[in-house]
Amino acid sequence: MLILSDDEIDALIKEPKTTPAGLVPLARLIENNRHTRRDFDVQSISGSEFVILVRQSMINPALDFSAILGYRKPGFNTVFRLRRYNGKHLHTNSIEGVTLNDFHFHTATERYQKRGAKEDSFAEVTSRHWSLDSAIRCLLEDCGFDPVPTSQQLKLFGTPPK
Repeated sequence: MLILSDDEIDALIKEPKTTPAGLVPLARLIENNRHTRRDFDVQSISGSEFVILVRQSMINPALDFSAILGYRKPGFNTVFRLRRYNGKHLHTNSIEGVTLNDFHFHTATERYQKRGAKEDSFAEVTSRHWSLDSAIRCLLEDCGFDPVPTSQQLKLFGTPPK
């Protein structure tokens, strides 16, 4: 079982990465059951392997979506989810006993891993994203991606609803 410390998680999130082609603007997503999805492989300058997983519900696309930054640790077949930007739905942080029902983002933590929970079980409410496109923007801004999209590309993300 892979357990990363909070310092290792933070370093991986901040590690410089290049924005993959097709992410901004977002290329056509592929239908899979009742969702659309697309995965983007990313390799950092240091050689670390990451993946951006984009998911959106076909039933409720405005509220049910995820933009995920995952890490592929050498020797492991799984993707370790470092950050996940979600739409609006109910989520409970089991350690803190706090329930959220808004747009939110998840961050991997050592304490949730040690409890046997999913690495990115901890979540915080945010007003920084309100759609899949704006969630992707937050992921790029927060997770060491360069270049950050141009102002012309950022216009594609729109503005928050009133």
